[in-house]
Amino acid sequence: MENELKNNKDIALFENKKIRKEVHNNEWYFSVVDIIEILTESKIPKRYWTDLKKKFENEGNFETYDKIVQLKLIAEDGKKRLTDCANRETIFRLIQSIPSPNAEPFKLWFAKLAEERIQEINNPSLILERAKNTYFKKGYSQEWTNARLKSSSARNQITDEWKKRGAETNDYSILTDEISKGTFGISTKIHKQIKKLEKSSQNLRDNMSPIELALITLAEVTTTEIHKSNDSQGLPELKKDAKDGGEIASITRKNIEQKLGKSIVTSENSLNFKNNSKHLNDK
Repeated sequence: MENELKNNKDIALFENKKIRKEVHNNEWYFSVVDIIEILTESKIPKRYWTDLKKKFENEGNFETYDKIVQLKLIAEDGKKRLTDCANRETIFRLIQSIPSPNAEPFKLWFAKLAEERIQEINNPSLILERAKNTYFKKGYSQEWTNARLKSSSARNQITDEWKKRGAETNDYSILTDEISKGTFGISTKIHKQIKKLEKSSQNLRDNMSPIELALITLAEVTTTEIHKSNDSQGLPELKKDAKDGGEIASITRKNIEQKLGKSIVTSENSLNFKNNSKHLNDK
């Protein structure tokens, strides 16, 4: 479950300012530019970071410079792009290199954040518990949260399967789209438009109803089993399985819609699913 929860919430917040993060070698790595923006309050943190890297080179500070790694993080345009990242130890070294009134409060907050990751490694169930608490704090009901976490588990299983069977990370959106078209009869892009999600960074699953989440979970679990049964390899075979898995889930969707007399997919989004709001109202 960790991967999807991580990717779903691959943002840490310091005083409502975002820091992108990614698990690498079983520890959190953080966007250096995001941290520099917080510490310096610079409007051009990338330029500040470029100058700081030159300073490290000139001073022969290769111990810090060499520990920077590039990981794919979500950029402003919604696409994953290679970004300079560093682990806890290296981030603390960077903080010492940047004069800032925000340094001390940031170090205290960052130390707590890093400690939480260590606790999660020793006790993975904490990831689930923290995810639950996060959704509860946002106002989601227990019913919705349970459905969301089940979908997270299914998502992790299927992406792990895709990776083992030769799919590249960029292929995941293609395969997800096949599952969505099979399950709901619409692409993920159209699904987002129906729910009025204008920003590319808005997570579709955080805006699905419990029934929508249950259906996408069914589709992904089914697709995972089809992959295993067929021993599918490569994008074309995986894509066919994804279509089949989605179409199987669509049978359940159509049966539910027939009984309810209305469409499962509506314009309702996260605003409707918080504070125990009634789900699936007709639009």
